[in-house]
Amino acid sequence: MSKIISIHSFRGGTGKSNTSANLSTLLAMDGKRVCVVDTDINSPGIHVLLGLKDENITNTLNDYLYGKCEISQAAYDVSDLVSPGMKGKLFLCPSSMKTGEIARVLKEGYDVGMLNEGFHSLIDDLRLDALVIDTHPGLNEETLLSIAISDALLIVMRPDTQDFQGTAVTVEVARKLDVPRMLLVVNKTPTVLNFDDVKDRVEKTYNCTVAAVLPHSDELMILASDGVFVAKYPNHQITQKMRNVAKMLMD
Repeated sequence: MSKIISIHSFRGGTGKSNTSANLSTLLAMDGKRVCVVDTDINSPGIHVLLGLKDENITNTLNDYLYGKCEISQAAYDVSDLVSPGMKGKLFLCPSSMKTGEIARVLKEGYDVGMLNEGFHSLIDDLRLDALVIDTHPGLNEETLLSIAISDALLIVMRPDTQDFQGTAVTVEVARKLDVPRMLLVVNKTPTVLNFDDVKDRVEKTYNCTVAAVLPHSDELMILASDGVFVAKYPNHQITQKMRNVAKMLMD
């Protein structure tokens, strides 16, 4: 049975899109059929991580939302771009990087109900095992819809006071929406901190399972979005932790 997984953060800069790309890649490398949908329409960018160049994008999620194409026509097989020969399949449904189309969304909005229809169409058309929704930071209408229809929600946060406050709001909303499974990832954690203490503090604060505490990584910073970390560093400790998160999301 297919799973819808939303990956969210209350603030930008937490590494949410990197997390979405890495977890989706791990699932596909494990033999799953996976599609990532970039619903961060105001500031898209996950296509850069997954190696899909602007000139090779003909249709986007924006085109689907404005009735210009079927959503399956905006889904691209990026499997070989990310990790040639992977066991499964990895698809991406990107949002537009064109300034005019971003401005139109900001000015006019769109029918959020079409997102729900589109998600389920992708699951059927691409025979997906998992649909991963890379959400827009904060809480807005499309984010609330994504959370509400998800089988699992992963909230990405940093060990930062603002993140602690914002994440509390997201956790409370998710509980009111009865999300079946909710997990937290604490990202970009300074290595001088005691990770067990960080995990314990966060779990006690939110009464929610912390799937992983991920360290700040020089390798990840040096990679600078030029590829997917878990494909470049398959034996790294971050990859091992991410692999466990992916398993927990699919259980």
